[in-house]
Amino acid sequence: NTMSTNFQNQDSPFSANGRFGRLSYLGWNMLLGLVLVLIVTSVILVEPNLIIYMKDSMTSMIFFGILYLIVIYFSLIFTIRRLHDLDQSGWLSLVTLIPVINLFFFLYLIFAPGTQGSNNYGAPRMTKTWEKVLGWMYGLVPILGILAAISLPAYQSYVERAKLQQIEQQVNQSE
Repeated sequence: NTMSTNFQNQDSPFSANGRFGRLSYLGWNMLLGLVLVLIVTSVILVEPNLIIYMKDSMTSMIFFGILYLIVIYFSLIFTIRRLHDLDQSGWLSLVTLIPVINLFFFLYLIFAPGTQGSNNYGAPRMTKTWEKVLGWMYGLVPILGILAAISLPAYQSYVERAKLQQIEQQVNQSE
């Protein structure tokens, strides 16, 4: 099968070895974000005091510290795999720790096309359908967030103006 010889078939996405195309990279980051939201939401539902008294609780600080380290670890793994797809050293992933520059670096990781065919880090990895779906969702979430941030206050303002206009009409009719 020519398809299997041109693509990696068996690799662990949790290993720094191998490559991630753009949508695989975004898809796995989106999955990481969804899992993080699920964990934090579950903790809040089970033990709301863990969040409320976080400043005073060593347990909550340790829990969220460990959670933060896990997120950083997987983010670095996914970034290393994406860099491998660009035929770059995984050490370059340390750029993500530099404020402001990391934003431009993230854009590079998203938009730079990977190496066609095999490179120093192996054959390209086939992007699974669910990775594509989550990858596109990752791209849409900020756009939807911006639209919501713009439209919700505008809608609230419209509703307030409409209520004031109704009140004015009622006052005018009662006179």
